[in-house]
Amino acid sequence: MSRLHTLEEGISIALDSIRANKIRSGLTILGVAIGVGVVVTMAALITGIRSSIMEGFESAGPDNFSVVRFDFTGIVFNSGGSRPPWWNKPRLEPEEAERLAELPGVEASLYNFGFSTTMIAGERRVSGINSAAYSSGWNLYQQGHFSAGRDYTPQEVRQSKPVVVISADLAETLFGDLDPIGRKVRVSAGRRGVNEAFRIIGVFQPDENIFSAAIGDWAVFPYTTAMKRIKVSNWQAGIWIVPAEGARQADVIDQVVGAMRGMRGLRPQEGDDFAIIRSDQILDMFNQFTAVFFLVMMALSSVGLLVGGIGVVGIMMISVTERTREIGIRKAVGATRQEILWQFLVEAAVLTLLGGAAGMALGAGLAELVSANTPLPAAIPLWAVATALVMAVVTGMLFGLVPAYRASRMNPVTALGHEV
Repeated sequence: MSRLHTLEEGISIALDSIRANKIRSGLTILGVAIGVGVVVTMAALITGIRSSIMEGFESAGPDNFSVVRFDFTGIVFNSGGSRPPWWNKPRLEPEEAERLAELPGVEASLYNFGFSTTMIAGERRVSGINSAAYSSGWNLYQQGHFSAGRDYTPQEVRQSKPVVVISADLAETLFGDLDPIGRKVRVSAGRRGVNEAFRIIGVFQPDENIFSAAIGDWAVFPYTTAMKRIKVSNWQAGIWIVPAEGARQADVIDQVVGAMRGMRGLRPQEGDDFAIIRSDQILDMFNQFTAVFFLVMMALSSVGLLVGGIGVVGIMMISVTERTREIGIRKAVGATRQEILWQFLVEAAVLTLLGGAAGMALGAGLAELVSANTPLPAAIPLWAVATALVMAVVTGMLFGLVPAYRASRMNPVTALGHEV
């Protein structure tokens, strides 16, 4: 008997067995479906998040990079109680950003840092607003547009004018349906108690993505204003570098590093007291994080596959017992041990493959639900489909191996004498 014929017969017998034992088979399929469904859903979510991040990098410029005080992607905290070596590195100053803007390979050099603020407009008060201090022109490299008003000018930055750009969500929270342009808000940051009146000059509407959905209320200030008027520290300031059109990122990085070392008077034997962060480094850090997260989810989903595998052992052992006489007849007419073993392995694989298909359908449904109701473009990657099917088949064959081996080792004479 050929392997192909055995495969066809095994599939047919497996389907007949499932129809004959609907509850028992259904529970086994359900266990496998849960495990596979978790894998497929998590793969879709991670793919969607990664796609959103890549879209953000592409829109802002994939060659952009930042000059920062220290490389947060490679920081290792020690437990010795002493401050780490990067702690005493000097802050990045606005004058350094202005000098970098003059380099031939640099299109824009944006000084920036983040902080949290509280805003009061009349009787309405909003705390914990994600705020940023930037040079002018920051909006040219952000996903979105001004739905009202404008950005602040370089002159307003130099004069530390009390102006602010807020998000559309924050404008609605503070003013409802009223036009926010030109209105005043009281702004404070930190515990220093400074409370300044700011004029709203712009409302920025970010493009819909996973980040805009998570952070609705935010504001952008001129960096000079933030430091002078609301006393925000530039301890974590960075400089966002946009390479000029046609310039290679590596060449621009060399220019920036050389200029920074020159401004800081570093000798050739001294290391850099600043760091360069590229977009691909952030993406690599995200990939490492999601890889660990995915491994954890795989471990959890394996519980579902384990339940399904135990069900496979049970249903196949019962199937072998119920078909003992059939096995004896097949051996009597010339079926080999390998053919019997293969037949029962195929039956077990079909059982878990159906569970895998059900799990893929479940995962696809959940991914579609997330994609339809959130900005996250959840999509099932091809590798997740292949992984899910392989996991299902391997689970069936591994857990079905013992019953199949038992069936193949049966003595034909004893099997023929078995009474069902």
